[in-house]
Amino acid sequence: MELTKRKQNILASIVNGYIRTGGPVGSKSIAEAAGASPATVRNEMAELTEMGLLEQPHTSAGRIPSEKGLREYVDNLMPEEPLSDEERITLDAMLAKSAFDPERLPGGAARTLASATRYMAVATAPSGVSAQIKAVQFVQTSRRTAMLILISSAGTMKTKVFHCDFDLSSEIMRIFFRVLNERVVGRNVSEINRAFIQSLAVSFNDLAILMSPALLALLETAQETVKTEVHVSGQMNLLFYPELGPGGARRVMDFIERQDAVTGLLAGRPGRVQIHIGQENGHNALAAVSVVSTRYSINGTDAGAVAVIGPTRMRYAHTAAQTAYIAERVGEMLTRVQREE
Repeated sequence: MELTKRKQNILASIVNGYIRTGGPVGSKSIAEAAGASPATVRNEMAELTEMGLLEQPHTSAGRIPSEKGLREYVDNLMPEEPLSDEERITLDAMLAKSAFDPERLPGGAARTLASATRYMAVATAPSGVSAQIKAVQFVQTSRRTAMLILISSAGTMKTKVFHCDFDLSSEIMRIFFRVLNERVVGRNVSEINRAFIQSLAVSFNDLAILMSPALLALLETAQETVKTEVHVSGQMNLLFYPELGPGGARRVMDFIERQDAVTGLLAGRPGRVQIHIGQENGHNALAAVSVVSTRYSINGTDAGAVAVIGPTRMRYAHTAAQTAYIAERVGEMLTRVQREE
C-alpha cells in the first residue's frame, strides 16, 4: 500500500496532535488540515492502521501513531525547527554558570537540557581512556597536605588532596612537580596503573618515601580520569508523563544508573543527532521512551555525549535542535578551556 501525500499529511497531523495532547486524534480534528472530508480521512486512517503506522487504543474512534509511524514521521515528515536567537541566548546563560570549569560543565549541560526540554537529560564527561597526560600540578593546602591536579588531553582536570607525614616546603613541592612531570607527561592516562606506580617508586631510590603520597594521589586521579562519568538531571520530569505506565519512570531511572549501559546507548558519531524510539533503544526499561542524543568533540576528537530521554510523544524537532546546540556549545567550551591551559 502506497504512502501517498495525503496519507503523509494525515500521519503528520496525527503525530502532531498526539505530541500535543497525549491522546488519540480523531478524523474531525484533522479533516480540514488534510483538505478532505471526515469520511475520507477515516478511510485513510484505517489504511494507515493496516500499514502499521497508526494504532487504535481501546475502543476509541481516534488513532495514535505506532513506533513505526513515529519513525516515518521523524525520518521523512518532521520539519526542521531551528532555535531562535532568544532560545540560544537563554541556553548560553544557563550553561555560563559552569562554562569555565571542565569538571562541572557536563553536569551543567544535563541540568540545562532538562530544564529547557522538561524531560530527563544525560551528559557524559570526556573519557580519558585514550587521553594523554598534559600536566601534573601541585598546590599546597596546609602544612602537611597538598592537592595534585592531573590535566589530560581529553579536557579533564582531576584533583586529589593527599597527606604527608612530614612538613611540606616550597622545595619539596618543586620536587613533586619536576619529577612527576618528567616521568608521566605525554603518557596515556591508562598506563598509570598500580604496576607502573610501583616501578616508578623503585626507580626513585632515596626519593621513594618522599614521593610516595604524591604517587598514590597520581594513581587515584588517573583511575578517575579513565572513567566515563555520567551526569543525570530532570529525573522527576518523567513522572509528569502517565503514558510511561506504572513504574515506567523508575525503570528508566534504574537503567540510567548503569554506567556501562548508558555509555553504550550514547555511542555514535559527533555532530549527528540520533533519535531512538521505544523498542529501538534495545532495552526493556526504555521501551516506553525515546532517546535523542548526539556526541561532542574537543579539538576535533570525539569526547562525550548529551542526550534527552522522554516519552515517545516528544517534540522531536525542537528537542533535537536543543540537544545539538548544547552538544556544540559544550565541545566549544571544553576546547577553549583546554587551549588556555
